[in-house]
Amino acid sequence: MQDIITDPGVERLPLREFTEKAYLDYSMYVILDRALPHIGDGLKPVQRRIVYAMSELGLSAAAKHKKSARTVGDVLGKFHPHGDSACYEAMVLMAQPFSYRYPLIDGQGNWGSQDDPKSFAAMRYTEARLAPYAQLLLRELDQGTVDFAPNFDGTLEEPVLLPARLPNVLLNGATGIAVGMATDIPPHNLREVASALVHLLEDPKADTAALCRHVPAPDFPTEAEIVTPRAELLRAYETGSGSLRMRARYQMEQGDIVITALPYQVPGGRVLEQIAAQMAARKLPMVEDLRDESDHENPTRLVIVPRSSRVDVEALMSHLFATTDLERSYRLNFNMIGIDGRPAVKGLRAILAEWLQFRTATVRRRLEHRLARVRDRLHVLDGLLVAYLNIDEVIAIIRREDEPAPVLMARFGLSEIQAEAILNLRLRHLARLEEMKIRGEQEELERERDDLERTLGSRRRLRTLIRREILADAEQYGDARRSPLVERAPAQALDEKAWIPSEPVTLVLSKKGWIRAAKGHEVDPAALGYRGGDGFLAAARGRSNQVAVLLDSHGRAYSLPAHGLPSARGHGEPLTKWLSPPDGAEFTGLLLGGDEDLCVLASDAGYGFLVGLGELHSRKRGGKVVLTLPKGARVLPPQRVTDLGSDRLVVATNLGNLLVCPLAGLPRMARGKGQRIIAVPGKRVADRSEFVQALAVVPADGEVRVHAGKRYLRLRPADLEAYVGERGRRGRRLPRGYQKVTAIERV
Repeated sequence: MQDIITDPGVERLPLREFTEKAYLDYSMYVILDRALPHIGDGLKPVQRRIVYAMSELGLSAAAKHKKSARTVGDVLGKFHPHGDSACYEAMVLMAQPFSYRYPLIDGQGNWGSQDDPKSFAAMRYTEARLAPYAQLLLRELDQGTVDFAPNFDGTLEEPVLLPARLPNVLLNGATGIAVGMATDIPPHNLREVASALVHLLEDPKADTAALCRHVPAPDFPTEAEIVTPRAELLRAYETGSGSLRMRARYQMEQGDIVITALPYQVPGGRVLEQIAAQMAARKLPMVEDLRDESDHENPTRLVIVPRSSRVDVEALMSHLFATTDLERSYRLNFNMIGIDGRPAVKGLRAILAEWLQFRTATVRRRLEHRLARVRDRLHVLDGLLVAYLNIDEVIAIIRREDEPAPVLMARFGLSEIQAEAILNLRLRHLARLEEMKIRGEQEELERERDDLERTLGSRRRLRTLIRREILADAEQYGDARRSPLVERAPAQALDEKAWIPSEPVTLVLSKKGWIRAAKGHEVDPAALGYRGGDGFLAAARGRSNQVAVLLDSHGRAYSLPAHGLPSARGHGEPLTKWLSPPDGAEFTGLLLGGDEDLCVLASDAGYGFLVGLGELHSRKRGGKVVLTLPKGARVLPPQRVTDLGSDRLVVATNLGNLLVCPLAGLPRMARGKGQRIIAVPGKRVADRSEFVQALAVVPADGEVRVHAGKRYLRLRPADLEAYVGERGRRGRRLPRGYQKVTAIERV
């Protein structure tokens, strides 16, 4: 080991430098050779290699389909030494009409569906060939338009780029995640992009706003609406980054809502699951049924059946847009590799201008390649014409000389190429008619040469040629916009209470924590049936769209929507199905009302306070602590307040002290211990020798019954006056025989 370290042939680097360089090399490889598309042809390396390999296999749009495994094998074996599954998935993506705006591959077999794009068959089962659109990338490949580089093992050559005739980077878009950067380029409409290119050719100083009049928004394979305001889209096109929102399209058919188009890459099955989950949670009472009627003729047909014709369809759909994938946001990030070989985020104008530079260079190389071919052919024709004018002498030299080429070159002033062309002539081409054909071809090629030279020498003629070709390709391969651009009001999820009917309901809580809801207020809770060993504890009357509040023996408050509680036809269900009270806690009280309704929370230590029902709500299964209990104290059942200004508080201890005091003097708090209602010594509460036995809120003209076992004392308003005192006092003793208070009941 020491010999290796001291060997002068071994390079030594600090670990920090080595790891930094290795990670940087890996990052640049992922950015340049895997994740980001090139602005020229809009393809990543694997996509470019798939398209080129298929063209080399002769799989044009007019050829027969071949097994996909054949294509993948050629790609991996010749150009792309990576995993076959990743290569095949890239091939599948280019063949899916719901993924690519203009598919590059024409597939035969199971290539996946919009509901499940990954459901495509294995490559041994599917067949493929190039789509007609792929000719826009390959048509000029053999015309000297692009550079070729050695493949991974140096045995073959592959194109560095494909000579795209239109900016495929915008037409089909791209998504990818590199190291430290990503790209999200949406697809666009071919005719709109071509129109913007023509406008930029005619007015090189055109700004992004002018170009956006031709390219107002992306154009996805789906027919869902783009609802992002034009101002936001313009800002995204100017900066190269932003976002857009797509919204499903629907129509009404015989009272049913039929969704006919979904946002890009949103499966219908996922939308149905999201809506069904809300229905199961009773959050969509206005929806009666849900169906998927999609088929080959109607790829997207989701049916939502409202419960009645009175349902506000627009409000319902706005709610679904806000809470499901019927409306979805997409990130825009026009990050790509420019013609300088560097990744950058570019705006729309920069993309079109830079691509026109690429296209101009490509067309110039094509014309120069053709001009060189024309000149070479004219050179050969000049030599052939000399031979025809001196045919007898040429034949004599060929018959006489062992090496006729040098003699011909010396005698007639021919080049080596011309001499070889003369020697390769067949006898049947020595006829007089061939001389006329040569002169005709020569004249035609001379006209073409002059035209090419004029075009290459004039920027205006070159722009005109590019413009003409762009318009011709747009006419041949373009189509109408699929994703309409419509400005809509923002989707808004409706308050859950808005969906719930307001009906009278009575909630019943049993001693063992089972709850149920009965329709109406005429129900007698004590007369209902209960499970063995259980019985009635508390009841609350209110509306079905209100929230029930429960209090436990630890002073914690919980809340449940009344409409979601089980019917009173059975014994109900345990509260532990929805709530998680602490160990040993028991439910002691039940309230039902509006958020602004008041109630009294108190402990048997004689302390309490006023609180609004809305302040007791909690989304947590474990509730929240609202009542702080002194040592040894217990929670009293909460009491509803009818009129804060006139209601009175009637409090009785277990020793028979009764106090009537104004309710308005009690403080309002969100949580805490509260203030003293009736004087009870703390030591007596701790040893349970004296405590508050019962508490009731009574109207100013109301009367109560003070129960002492099986006996009760009826106290009318005039009788209660004898017990009126200031809050916090000891109160007055009840008559003998009624001092062992068990309950106070409002009459």
